[in-house]
Amino acid sequence: MNALAHRVIGAAIRVHKEIGPGMLESAYEACLMFELLSDQLHVERQIPIPIVYRGQRLDCGYRIDLLVNGELVVEVKSVERVAAVHVSAMRSYLGFLHRKLGLVINFNVKWLKDGITRVVNGFPE
Repeated sequence: MNALAHRVIGAAIRVHKEIGPGMLESAYEACLMFELLSDQLHVERQIPIPIVYRGQRLDCGYRIDLLVNGELVVEVKSVERVAAVHVSAMRSYLGFLHRKLGLVINFNVKWLKDGITRVVNGFPE
């Protein structure tokens, strides 16, 4: 899983170097998907996440940005800073999808390494 996360982070760095901060999240998401597909990874985009409430699956409009190789959840942000609510949302997504690792990648930073938040088993690392 860490090797896959490393590949995704490398692709995100390539995108950030090419277009820099200040763009819309949708632009980063599209460019990152292009990079990941070019790297021969399987990528699904805008995956709906229903919630289960009292035994019922309900579509509440939640979607994850990218699911890489069926196991790594990636949320793309272009915000001043990653807030606790972004990490909480990733925790929920990982729980609903029964996945172990998620990356919240904020492209609106000078150095992309400062914009990456790993969330493992629902807890930030």
